[in-house]
Amino acid sequence: MAILKIARMGHPVLLQVAEPVPDPTAPEIGRLVRDMAETMLDASGLGLAAPQVHEPLRLFVWRNGENVAALINPEIELLGPPDQSGWEGCLSIPGLRGNVERAGKVAFRGLDIEGRTVEGEAEGLLARVMQHEFDHLNGILYPSRMSDMALFGFTDELTRAAVRQQAEAAPAMAGPAR
Repeated sequence: MAILKIARMGHPVLLQVAEPVPDPTAPEIGRLVRDMAETMLDASGLGLAAPQVHEPLRLFVWRNGENVAALINPEIELLGPPDQSGWEGCLSIPGLRGNVERAGKVAFRGLDIEGRTVEGEAEGLLARVMQHEFDHLNGILYPSRMSDMALFGFTDELTRAAVRQQAEAAPAMAGPAR
């Protein structure tokens, strides 16, 4: 296995629509999935799409508990409106975070590396990760999904601001001293 180079925002591979994988069982696809899993884990990511490692193919991997799962030629259906607000980061946009509204639940369908159909529903964080990775397959980066650019910034600055805000709110929550 190998750690792959991650494409960063600005690279053309991240802006194009990825091509379907013709043969999910091909040895090179299995090797790509294994290398993507190792790369994602090494970078402490929750998901990774093939275009992020310079492969314009329709597949992504994600953390599935202690394991890594892959979905090849995926289809994602939103099972509700994009009304769940949450912070996202991206291995292709290092050091930045943004608040994005996504559907809280999705249905997914695709193939595994043995060519078998994989389908199900995901909600919460997994639904968010799947939507984020699926966007990569369509040349979309999360900042273009943001409705309020005031909620976009460097992770360390956002963390400092949140800590300051909590510290300022703590005395007010404690009430008057007795």
